[in-house]
Amino acid sequence: MSEANPAVIYKICHPGEWSPAAPSYTGSAKDRADGFLHFSTAAQLPGTLARYYADANSLLLVAVKAAALGAALRYEASTGGALFPHLYAALPLTAVAWSETIAKGPDGVFVLPAACV
Repeated sequence: MSEANPAVIYKICHPGEWSPAAPSYTGSAKDRADGFLHFSTAAQLPGTLARYYADANSLLLVAVKAAALGAALRYEASTGGALFPHLYAALPLTAVAWSETIAKGPDGVFVLPAACV
């Protein structure tokens, strides 16, 4: 898969927003207000973290199998014209490959799992 159509996309969540016991994830308050779930590709993660999560110290990174999302997944232009993955449905937990807590390193930058870099 190419970066324009990656096999895995990522959802960044605050730990209290995510429940692996639920059958699906309906998103954060921002997702629900926007009408879709925001995702990032691996290459977009550092910028998304810096822009929207700079004040957070610990987050949950959820890896999602893009092909499992079907037609509800769309790549749409965002600020600067970059194509970001947006899901126009609840995220079925059967599409989740893994999830992992991420925290900031001593330099204040989030340390991503090796699978993302």
